[in-house]
Amino acid sequence: MATGFFALFDDIAILMDDVAVMSKVATKKTAGILGDDLAVSANKAAGFTSSRELPVLWAITKGSFINKIIILPFVFLMSAFMPWLIIPILMLGGVYLAYEGAEKIYEYFFHKTEKKHLSSMESKTPEQILEDEKDKIKSAIFTDFILSVEIIIIALSTVADKSLSIQIPVVTFIAIIATVGVYGIVALIVRMDDFGYKLIAINNGAKGIVTSIGKILVASLPKVIKTLTVVGTLAMLLVAGEIFLHNVHVLHERLHDLPEMISALGLGLIVGIIAVAVVMVFSKIKGLFTK
Repeated sequence: MATGFFALFDDIAILMDDVAVMSKVATKKTAGILGDDLAVSANKAAGFTSSRELPVLWAITKGSFINKIIILPFVFLMSAFMPWLIIPILMLGGVYLAYEGAEKIYEYFFHKTEKKHLSSMESKTPEQILEDEKDKIKSAIFTDFILSVEIIIIALSTVADKSLSIQIPVVTFIAIIATVGVYGIVALIVRMDDFGYKLIAINNGAKGIVTSIGKILVASLPKVIKTLTVVGTLAMLLVAGEIFLHNVHVLHERLHDLPEMISALGLGLIVGIIAVAVVMVFSKIKGLFTK
């Protein structure tokens, strides 16, 4: 009886060791897209008033956890019974990410003046601000869903030849890291200025290292957010391009001489421009019928 008990512990130890080893491998493979996820998530979570930053971020984090709860069992079942469905889902996700990235570029170049005019002329009611906030949260959660599918499938591919007892803990670990790690860092970024103000207050505004660090943090936040906006846009295009580059054999063969980042970014931009054009045409046709 005792021998069987200790043998069970030995089996569990071996299993945990295998899980730890494969988790390291999966983390390395998904590190790139986790970085992209961080940039995109920070971009999505930015732009709210200071009092609403943490509540909004918490709402997005809860949505991210729900995304993982939905995706994980679906991906395991799909891998077991419908593996052919994985690539089409990835491709659709790639189109969406490319569209998001290209639309941001289009808005920046063609609606920048219009946006400035609207923001200066239009004073929004609290109800309108709350509605805008809800829309941004929904958009962030949906984008998180697309990126989560990509992260989880890449993690699954590293343990595809392993037993289910290895697959489930490894992929689940990566999914948890993708939410806790990413949104934990995002929370630190969006609260950077508040931390800076506290440092200044601690030193009563007097000259010194603490006050200087506080001022640097306060002054840096807008620049960090602007940088993350650019990085987040490029990240969406890059992830989208990588999806097409790795899953469309013809594209991979034709573009293998180019650096992967350049070919992936170019592909993402091309797909995004096509997607934006299709949506614009569809919107105009819809507008003609609704008049």
